[in-house]
Amino acid sequence: MTYGEASTSRTAIGSGLIYHGISEGARIGLYFINRPEWIIIDHACAAYSYVSVPLYDTLGPDAVQFIVNHATVETIFCVPQTLSTLLSFLTQMPCVRLIVVVGGDNANTPSTTAAAGVEIITYSRLHSQGKMSSQTYRPPKPEDVATICYTSGTTGTPKGAVLSHENLIANVAGSSLGVKFYPSDVYISYLPLAHIYERANQIALLHYGVAIGFYQGDNLKLMDDLAALRPTVFASVPRLYNRIYSAITNAVKDSGGLKERLFRTAYNAKRQALMNGRNPSPMWDKLVFNKIKARLGGRVRLMTSGASPLSADVMEFLRICFGGEVLEGYGMTETSCVITTMDIGDKLIGHVGSPNPSCEVKLVDVPEMNYTCEDQPYPRGEICVRGPTIFRGYYKDEVQTRDVIDNDRWLHTGDIGKRTFSSWLKENT
Repeated sequence: MTYGEASTSRTAIGSGLIYHGISEGARIGLYFINRPEWIIIDHACAAYSYVSVPLYDTLGPDAVQFIVNHATVETIFCVPQTLSTLLSFLTQMPCVRLIVVVGGDNANTPSTTAAAGVEIITYSRLHSQGKMSSQTYRPPKPEDVATICYTSGTTGTPKGAVLSHENLIANVAGSSLGVKFYPSDVYISYLPLAHIYERANQIALLHYGVAIGFYQGDNLKLMDDLAALRPTVFASVPRLYNRIYSAITNAVKDSGGLKERLFRTAYNAKRQALMNGRNPSPMWDKLVFNKIKARLGGRVRLMTSGASPLSADVMEFLRICFGGEVLEGYGMTETSCVITTMDIGDKLIGHVGSPNPSCEVKLVDVPEMNYTCEDQPYPRGEICVRGPTIFRGYYKDEVQTRDVIDNDRWLHTGDIGKRTFSSWLKENT
């Protein structure tokens, strides 16, 4: 699919929603895993001033039902697998008017349900209807709501973080000052699009015209997908990087003898060169590391890690074995993703970088935990963030919003960090 074809589909889907009488500003639910249609629907929402509301199974069916009712979702895009789940409690979601089945078969998709007033159609039919009645874009204002991202939190019902178009663009614009993408890049999308990490990645990648491939939907086949797509940019989380680290180190141990000694020699030589600021000998890649690089397709130039801290051992391992840039960042849904990220070329390990240029970051004393900004050798405290990246608040919940955003518009993250030299933040774990 070309960018032009994706644009045509965006217009068709947005026009199709208008054809069905879905009013401007309506909440649109997306209840399926990563695939091209997810991006097209999300951009149709932006082009026609709808509000996207990601729904995902990990929160459980009860949470999906809660989110749909809480956000008053009128239209839900799903796949045949999630359609059956929706139908099981559809009568308990009176706000729903239209269900669109992505990948559904017109002949086998029911057109009506027991719930009065709910129509079910396939994505292809909606696409055709929109194409036949094309409407001009209804672009939103920067302050308009772009999406409501529900987070599980630690207790209670999910909270809906309200993010504006300005929030999302400000975050990605700031991050893009340090990390560049190119039309020649290839990216694999497998991290959940319901989470802000992958959403922000997609906004940046599409801006630069990057080619995006989607995994098959089975994490057990991800390595096969990587080998087939051969991405140049790979975003992941420590959990997967730890699995890659364990798989390779265990394979090296099992190989024993000459192969194990060769790996250790190559690893130590490359490590020493990188520590001294020198370019490692290409001989080590030819003898050892090119085979390891092939596990991710052999072309990865940039790897990013977020969601939780990446251990120093794994960070070093990735840099040595895969050879490209490995950057760790820190962020959250309420800040539209990135708060801090490492700079390209940064060879130090054990920190999450400097602040996104689109926001301010400060540390606030936490006396009950003995963290203060006067601590030596590094100031410590709660990480607070302010700027155009900060969300508008929790949907229909002013109390919890006031709990995290103070009168000066500082967001209190609840995370503890410390400031090291050059303003780098490190999560205190």
